[in-house]
Amino acid sequence: MSGSQVPTGSSADMLARLKAVLPTRWFADATPVLDAVLGGVAAMWAGLYALIGFAALQTRIATASGPFLDIAAQDYFGTALTRRAGETDAAFSARIRSNLLAPRATRDALIAALIVETGRVPVVFEPFNTGDTGGYSSNTLGYNAMGGYGSLMLPYQCFVTAYRPVVTASGNNGGYNFGPGGYATAPMAWSDLADDPGLITDAEIYAAIVGVLPVNGVAWTRLSD
Repeated sequence: MSGSQVPTGSSADMLARLKAVLPTRWFADATPVLDAVLGGVAAMWAGLYALIGFAALQTRIATASGPFLDIAAQDYFGTALTRRAGETDAAFSARIRSNLLAPRATRDALIAALIVETGRVPVVFEPFNTGDTGGYSSNTLGYNAMGGYGSLMLPYQCFVTAYRPVVTASGNNGGYNFGPGGYATAPMAWSDLADDPGLITDAEIYAAIVGVLPVNGVAWTRLSD
């Protein structure tokens, strides 16, 4: 705030600043004509002040908004990371920043990437890793409970079960083969991807996996609901 208690950078603030530097003895107490002339300049300056503030916000991903976030994503990731249908600036900004600083080329990196992408923890099994396969007489094996068949013929490979995100249907409407809605019976309605901003495609999940794998790694992936 300036001394007149008006918002800094507003037209009224700029007008007061202009009048403050003029000799007071040149003008009467009431100056409607002068105020009108200076008001035009003040309005222009107020617009420039607001533009400078907006431009400053766009220089950082954490504060950028609108198309400037899309430009940043294009600069850093090309077409590998784009805004989803209906995705908010806050959600898109968080996704850009998490991908910029995300770890790569490790098992933990793969798990973290899928958690960010889907919100659910995947299952990763490495047949070359005894910590996953378990071993006889070590209390690390159990049918359908823990452990699994390993193989020394599959180095640098893993089996991944990734889970699609849990997304509430548009407006809590039902869908085909899901009641209780139906034609002319609520809750059921036509919708598109824009109505489900949390919805991601299978291709995006696969891309998240590929994005963190080392060049010699292979992830045999199964998607599940």
